Amino acid sequence: MGARLFTALLPPARVVEDVDAFLQPRRDAEPRLRWTRPDGWHLTTAFLGDVPDRALDRLAENLAAAADRTPGFTLRLGEGVAFPWPLETKVLALGVPTGGDELAALARRCRSAAATAGVRPDGATFVPHLTLARANRPIDSTRLVRVLDTFESESWGATELVLVESHLRDRANRYEVLERWPLRALGSSSETAPPGEGPRP
Repeated sequence: MGARLFTALLPPARVVEDVDAFLQPRRDAEPRLRWTRPDGWHLTTAFLGDVPDRALDRLAENLAAAADRTPGFTLRLGEGVAFPWPLETKVLALGVPTGGDELAALARRCRSAAATAGVRPDGATFVPHLTLARANRPIDSTRLVRVLDTFESESWGATELVLVESHLRDRANRYEVLERWPLRALGSSSETAPPGEGPRP
């Protein structure tokens, strides 16, 4: 069994602090939820599962190319999201009302980069979000979703894609950033398309 990996964007510290402060008085209101730790918050672009060591070098090369193909863009968190839906919530999250389309495009590139490296990415429909809490059994989160709808983070510029390893310890995940690749600076050009994509228009 290889490393359990995913690709993601990381929000800046100031956004993490704002979200944490907003949630602080609300966490105790719903004891059935297991709240994620702020130091592990991220915006997943592709969940890769267990990646064998033999695929890591090719995966890293492909992801570096995918990052270089993606111009930096602006992100903002806001709006409550519940999976699969509010009345039977297993995952509570914040949505991405600004930058969601660009994040989805990066997710497609990350999945393509993984597949070309011989890694099978999660094929679930991509919904941009930042996971805040999980429930062992489905709960009605309608009230919490409405509360989250009132939150709006400040905007920030996404400039870096990361490859993260998830370590499961004592029923909690600890995340370790393995690689970092800069997104292409706005206004620059790149003629090389990443594996799995056609030439630049």
